[in-house]
Amino acid sequence: MFIIRPIAEKDLDALYGIAVESGPGFTSLPDNRELLAEKIAASVAALERAETHRGSETYLFVLEDCTTGAVAGTCGIAPAVGLDAPFYHYHVGTLVHSSRELGVYNEFKTLNLCNDYTGSTELCTLFLRPDYRQDGNGTLLSKSRFLFIAEHSQRFSERVIAEMRGFTDEHHTNPFWEGLGRHFFSMDYDRADYLTGAGNKVFIAELMPKHSIYIHLLPEDAQAVIGRVHPNTEPACRMLEAEGFRFENYVDIFDAGPTLAARQSDIRAIGQSRRVRVTIETNQAEDASYHLIANTSTSEFRCTMALLKPSRQQVGLSPALADALRVGDGDRVRLVALKRRVQS
Repeated sequence: MFIIRPIAEKDLDALYGIAVESGPGFTSLPDNRELLAEKIAASVAALERAETHRGSETYLFVLEDCTTGAVAGTCGIAPAVGLDAPFYHYHVGTLVHSSRELGVYNEFKTLNLCNDYTGSTELCTLFLRPDYRQDGNGTLLSKSRFLFIAEHSQRFSERVIAEMRGFTDEHHTNPFWEGLGRHFFSMDYDRADYLTGAGNKVFIAELMPKHSIYIHLLPEDAQAVIGRVHPNTEPACRMLEAEGFRFENYVDIFDAGPTLAARQSDIRAIGQSRRVRVTIETNQAEDASYHLIANTSTSEFRCTMALLKPSRQQVGLSPALADALRVGDGDRVRLVALKRRVQS
């Protein structure tokens, strides 16, 4: 069984391993043990607080193999981005240049630096180790966050976004950075990426171009990757789109990866989730189907994927499943059906 739980101090080595393994472009996990330890401590403290004020912290979770105790991946939620430092994107817009006298009409796509997603909740820090990319683990890791948001909606904004990792080639080179960013920042992509992940974002405002950038003036390979995701990120992108997320023409300022957005009320797993009462049963119900199921805690949050047949008001759980979720007979849990067939 695999379970989602909040990150803990004991997970530092595992998180550092993930930071190294994820490579360049994974901005939210810098390859720095001290900074990662600070992120873990901030997440633990934020989840232990009773108040629901939306701040700049990030809630971090891990996917744990209950059999071995190994950490298979991580994911996070930032309740409100851009409150402590500007949160930048490029908006892909259109400018028209025309002359009636000359009979010329041209439309040009442009990039405009903006802070339009300030205050939004961000789904972030999603990484599943390659050996565990099977058996629905990616679904559990990504969608568990929706049950947490649904249960604790007051902690989050109505608008939810997810920045998709932009395209890089086999040499970890990003054509968009080479065609645009390098000219303004005078540093390698990995360096700029690291500084951002470390929380040093002042240099962005100091060095980024303040005026519209005409996309057709960029190198062709830079134009080609605007809004394109990294190959490893394509499954996560499709999963979010299936949940109701859409591309609204905002891209990352470094790698031009797309940002997807949705309102809480439009996200399938949030809108269709519901609370039910637990009953402890030893026999699995017939005609069961896959569900995500989570307890209603914050600091002791637990979520997993299981074959269930809930009624309108209750769901039967095996003693082992109830123990993994840290719930007992009569407790409340939140669940949502998955679009996944039962396997024999």
